[in-house]
Amino acid sequence: QVQLVESGGGLVQPGGSLRLSCAASLRTFSTYAMGWFRLAPGEERDFVGVIKRGGSTYYANSVRGRFTISRDNAKNTVYLQMNNLNPDDTAVYYCAATREDLSSYYFRTSRNEYEYWGQGTQVSVSS
Repeated sequence: QVQLVESGGGLVQPGGSLRLSCAASLRTFSTYAMGWFRLAPGEERDFVGVIKRGGSTYYANSVRGRFTISRDNAKNTVYLQMNNLNPDDTAVYYCAATREDLSSYYFRTSRNEYEYWGQGTQVSVSS
């Protein structure tokens, strides 16, 4: 019943930008932390960033300063704005959801901390 659907991926030139969206069929979306992960060819699924239910964000060092996560609780949607893309950003990007209390004080950065996952959207950065 729970479904996360990513969209917005595509082919972009180095230095370009993309905005990914993740629509979540979570009845209490605003109470979930929403994470972004990516899977590059030959690599494991790695942490990209997370936005807590209160709006605080945390990013992997590789994307900090270039990527921005935001959420629209009225639309049950989380976004990943990606700027200054480079070929190393090429991957399938996944959104994930994990329940958390309002008082939660840490950022979930591991795959096993998330309960729900989307199917992913391909981002290719190439000249």
